[in-house]
Amino acid sequence: IEKTWPDAIPLAKAFGKDTQKDHICIWINHLGNARVFTTTLGHHNETMQSPVYLDMVNRGLLWAVGKLESNGLPAIGYQAPSEKTIPSRRILAGDYSRGRIAIVDEKGKVEWEHAIRDIHDLHRLPNGNILFQTSWTKILEMTPAKEVVWSYDAAIANGNQARKVEVHAFQRLANGLTMIAESGPARIIEVDRNGVMHREIALHVDNRSPHRDTRMVRKLKNGNYLVCHEADNAVREYDMKGKVIWECHTGGEVYGAIRLGNGNTLIGNGSGHNVLEVNKEGQTVWSIEENELPGIQLAWVTTVEELPNGNFMIGNCHAGAENPQIIEVTRNKEVVWKFNNFEVFGNAMPCSKVF
Repeated sequence: IEKTWPDAIPLAKAFGKDTQKDHICIWINHLGNARVFTTTLGHHNETMQSPVYLDMVNRGLLWAVGKLESNGLPAIGYQAPSEKTIPSRRILAGDYSRGRIAIVDEKGKVEWEHAIRDIHDLHRLPNGNILFQTSWTKILEMTPAKEVVWSYDAAIANGNQARKVEVHAFQRLANGLTMIAESGPARIIEVDRNGVMHREIALHVDNRSPHRDTRMVRKLKNGNYLVCHEADNAVREYDMKGKVIWECHTGGEVYGAIRLGNGNTLIGNGSGHNVLEVNKEGQTVWSIEENELPGIQLAWVTTVEELPNGNFMIGNCHAGAENPQIIEVTRNKEVVWKFNNFEVFGNAMPCSKVF
């Protein structure tokens, strides 16, 4: 680069682990009236994701648009973003040992909270409302101002008055109905805002239990339901008529499962203390085992989520204060972010949403 553009000015350097030297990674130059910055690329995919590299690219872009001087200092009249202006992650989570559902920032400051007794599922809806449960039967939709705009009690609705029932999964559907998975009756129902049932799907459960028939349940893009059966140690996909069209036995009391973009299924394997990716044949093609992540022990693995950047978000429940409750990990099993807060939450935080 320096031979091609002898007037190029080094703007940023990075320390090479192999060479033990600083290497120039960003050059800036003028081509006519244009500002140009050039950057090198590393030999590994991780380079593109490292904070150091991203900071360099950011500085090059700021220089190119006139926000930085050639010495790397902010240009006159430009106000660098402060910590307050840089968006940070917020965490919505529920912990039944603390009797609380709350939204906190990364530093643990509580922005919103509500009392609960039991919780295994929650959602932050597109309108900003929170869909959550306060007990094994009662579900609420609540605004940030804590106004209840919808509620449902499975103990007294749609034929459940005389039978044991627990709810461990629910979901607001695209058509406005709410899916509720009922353990005990062993069924999925879809209800409207008046609680009227529009669909009922019977579930196949080998080991019936009002507490353990189901855990996480999610509607797939194809319209089917992916259901975690804790007592059966199995994940099953049901069509709208209740036919099991796919299943996988996990060897653990499974909690969470999602269908990945590549067609495989990612499983939070509960008491198996691991995360499994299985193909359509049910074969494990990728996994994270109990003690595979440095300095982290996986305990009861609960929720799993595929992020837009390809990383996975993993819920790690009952792992003790020495372990994170939420972990973001890459395909290469590199931990890029983790959440550990035993002041607001505790050792029974099975469900969360990072946004």
